[in-house]
Amino acid sequence: MGCIIMKEKDIYFTVNSVNMFNGIRPFKINSILKLIKEPENNYDAEAIRVELRYAGPSGYVANSVKTVARGCYSGGRLYDKILDSDYGRVKFIIGDTVIAKILSKEELDKEKNNPDSDINFM
Repeated sequence: MGCIIMKEKDIYFTVNSVNMFNGIRPFKINSILKLIKEPENNYDAEAIRVELRYAGPSGYVANSVKTVARGCYSGGRLYDKILDSDYGRVKFIIGDTVIAKILSKEELDKEKNNPDSDINFM
């Protein structure tokens, strides 16, 4: 089994609150995630909802020093770096925590050009 080579420009984030939705089960390594800003969220003005193709809303980008995995961006830090809706890919799953990576423009274009990609159905 090989290791993932992380580039300095890669942006990783933590997904939590999965138990408010469908739990950890719908998440799989390499699953595509849709990130949707939720400025109207009553608890966090920088909330970013995470959705999966077959499960719909499935969690939130962690935005607390207690919930953000070391080396990952918090929701607040990520908020100004993404579009109102953007995409990521699951890289690691540890217990009830998911660590994912924002898709680069090149990765996003490649996914959009693949007719079977989850991106085309979200």
